[in-house]
Amino acid sequence: MVDVTFFSSPIGLGHATRDIAIAQHLDNISIKFVSGEGASKLFSEYGFEVENDYRPPLFNVQNGMLKNPLKWLMKYYSYYKECKVISANTIEKQQPKLVVSDEDFASLSIAQEKKLKTVLITDILETKFAKGFGSLIEKKMNRSMMDIVKKCDVVILPESGSDEANIRRIGPIVRKTNHSREELRRRFSFNKKTIVVSIGGTSAGQFLIEAVIEVFNKLKLDVELVIVSGPSLKIPDDKIRNFGFVNNLHEIIYAADLIISLAGKSTIGESKSYGTPGIFIPIKDHFEQEENAKELGFSFEDLFRLETLIPDKLNEKRNPVMSDGAQKAANLINTLL
Repeated sequence: MVDVTFFSSPIGLGHATRDIAIAQHLDNISIKFVSGEGASKLFSEYGFEVENDYRPPLFNVQNGMLKNPLKWLMKYYSYYKECKVISANTIEKQQPKLVVSDEDFASLSIAQEKKLKTVLITDILETKFAKGFGSLIEKKMNRSMMDIVKKCDVVILPESGSDEANIRRIGPIVRKTNHSREELRRRFSFNKKTIVVSIGGTSAGQFLIEAVIEVFNKLKLDVELVIVSGPSLKIPDDKIRNFGFVNNLHEIIYAADLIISLAGKSTIGESKSYGTPGIFIPIKDHFEQEENAKELGFSFEDLFRLETLIPDKLNEKRNPVMSDGAQKAANLINTLL
């Protein structure tokens, strides 16, 4: 029996990074995670017990554009049904007092059937992937999702705004560091101005790495380029430093002078919190990333403006705005135990 079984979506690494930030504030509470692939590796490296059970469908991204979203959505529905079986077995085995889910709705459905207390952490309250006939299928899925949302004891959104019903808006959820920026720059050997490119835990951002390298070679700036490519991608230029998979991207962002990334909410939150200027390019037609990017004044078309954006952003003043979202989330979870 555990206090909290924490189901974390393995689609990207942003869910795992913020869940780690929250879990680090849950003192004297037994937690077991369920996730998959790179996210499971991340939890393990932070010392958490994790079951590496989930295998989500990959987005089909070609030249930065999301292809066949309806096909992905149907694959996701099959994945959702598999996750219900996995989560049912896990909940039966672990007998948690509370189920916390970071965008894993299958586990919430099972937990609510068993009358367990549930907490949802999410960036979105509906999806907008499909168009035309496919949107009718998606609307039906969204209605089912909202039924689950309404039954949660607490729904945590990592954004600013007002609370309503069971929804709590707590601001960005960001991992903390115990090191100064100068200490981190020495540790990473950032000896001159440094641009970091990060694409998360999948190959979907390959297009962004390739575009930045091409522009970087044209600009011939007296700066260093560092790639955080994730666990599997290879970099076409072996003269450029590639950190591969890291468990401390927040510290690398803090040490950098510019972060260039896909428009995931967690990386954006870390950039804002640590005051590092950023360029955030969304996958085209990925509604969530496009909305995140739009809030900051970016769009997919900025991929073709990197030659001017990079020098401008390198000279932008740092403006750190640290958030206590992780502590607020932990407090909300604690009140249910």
